[in-house]
Amino acid sequence: MATRKPSPDTAIEQVDTSYLESLVGYNARRATLVIVDAFLRNMAVYGLRPVDFSVLSLIAHNPGITSRQLCTTLNIQPPNLVGMINQLQRRELITRRPHPHDGRAMGLHLTAAGKKMVKQAEVTASELEEATTARLTVAERKMLMQLLRKIYI
Repeated sequence: MATRKPSPDTAIEQVDTSYLESLVGYNARRATLVIVDAFLRNMAVYGLRPVDFSVLSLIAHNPGITSRQLCTTLNIQPPNLVGMINQLQRRELITRRPHPHDGRAMGLHLTAAGKKMVKQAEVTASELEEATTARLTVAERKMLMQLLRKIYI
């Protein structure tokens, strides 16, 4: 069905987003906004931003991971990670220990408080993922994640 373009002096009753909706980036960004909004609301209780959560989760699942490995995995610039690591350490969520194979590197580990928080935060993250993707079937969700990985891997 052809859509008539309104003349400059008529009001638009319905916004035509068809071109934008044909773009992967537009759709990915719109979905991201919904998910990040839910994430921020749900993770406020832990005082975590998405990047903080990602860093803590990687440390939880990879005890002894180095800052360099975190930067590479999350595509974070080292100067941006330094402040974040310092803040997480001040919050007593992580600790630094000498790396067993590289005398110049420090391995990052969760404290007992960090382990407890990450465990709870990961449950919260899983719940909000379920809620924000509730309209997808399990197969659709799995396919969406596979397709998105194809873009960034």
